[in-house]
Amino acid sequence: MIQDTEKFIATGESLLTPYEWGRYDLLVLPPSFPYGGMENPCLTFVTPTLLAGDKSAVDVVAHEIAHSWMGNLVTTSNWEHFWLNEGWTVFIERKIAARLHGEPERQFSSIIGWKALKESVELFGESSPATILKPDLSSGIDPDDYFSSIPYEKGFNLLYHIEKVVGGPAVFEPYMKAHVENFASKSITTEQWLAHLHSYMEAHHGKEVVEKLKTIDFDRWINGTGMPHVDPQFDTSLADACYDLAKRWEDARNSDDLSAFSSKDVENFSSTQKIVFLERLTDCEPFPHHILDKMDELYQMTPIRNADVRFRWQQLCVMASYEKIYPSVVEFITEQGRMKFVRPLYRFLYRAKNGAKLAQETYLKHKKFYHPIAAQLIEKDIDLKQ
Repeated sequence: MIQDTEKFIATGESLLTPYEWGRYDLLVLPPSFPYGGMENPCLTFVTPTLLAGDKSAVDVVAHEIAHSWMGNLVTTSNWEHFWLNEGWTVFIERKIAARLHGEPERQFSSIIGWKALKESVELFGESSPATILKPDLSSGIDPDDYFSSIPYEKGFNLLYHIEKVVGGPAVFEPYMKAHVENFASKSITTEQWLAHLHSYMEAHHGKEVVEKLKTIDFDRWINGTGMPHVDPQFDTSLADACYDLAKRWEDARNSDDLSAFSSKDVENFSSTQKIVFLERLTDCEPFPHHILDKMDELYQMTPIRNADVRFRWQQLCVMASYEKIYPSVVEFITEQGRMKFVRPLYRFLYRAKNGAKLAQETYLKHKKFYHPIAAQLIEKDIDLKQ
């Protein structure tokens, strides 16, 4: 991880400005830590779920390093503009991935992010104010109640769309650097960001690019509810094998003959490809239990320790009320407290057949283990808080 960290910082500097903070350290916190990472100048706190043994979760470190510029150096003025921290940081994190591993990796990560965004919108509801990129918190709404992937992924998709509209990386990447230089050591609003974007493009690229900017419905992006109204059309070259395998299983859902499947189906899949394969399956109707039995027998999903793969496999099973997985779910949600995993798994378990009582009893037994923010939100998720 140390070697990767140095590469991430160097790549961030090549994209943006020199690293301001002198040194960079990582501190692995206890398992109850509720976030993947938490950025601080010079020091990032990370969850132990990143220690997957195969470097498959190291992108979280790239994300926190990107915060050295987007969040720590250029800071959002208040929680309503939180997307300026997180949307920009996801964008830079994926730029770093593209520089180190190629553009298809950025596209692949963006596909995973789109799925997370879709799930957040489905959780809140398409018309919910919680799905607005710049939500109105003036009525005293607790920002934790709106915490989701929306500022991260909707924000990323806005920047990704702008990049495509104005002429691609050749135009947009110099602007990224100018954004940091202009707002370094300042706290800014969405309105200030937007004004600078327009003034920069006019000064450096003239009326042609300004006219292109005018084709973007910024009001709808920033103040509209629900999913982005623009299809990002991500490159699926790394995801196609995952989609193809998922379709094979979907087509076989009512069959007793599963001889066409074998362990070789996933032997060349990376952990990330397994995640996308499982995510695709969670978009389907719940699978018959004999299908899940065979999938686990062939692919050995339940013993996998990578937290993201583990989470998606357990989600798939709990959505089907596959009670064989319940003990593994209980183990997972009580050995770590990362909200990305524990909150949705508690919700799925609570809604599953014979799962509601288990979810509530498990939480009450382990309540003191969880961080107070996580505990407060889990209680709402499983109807323990009025």
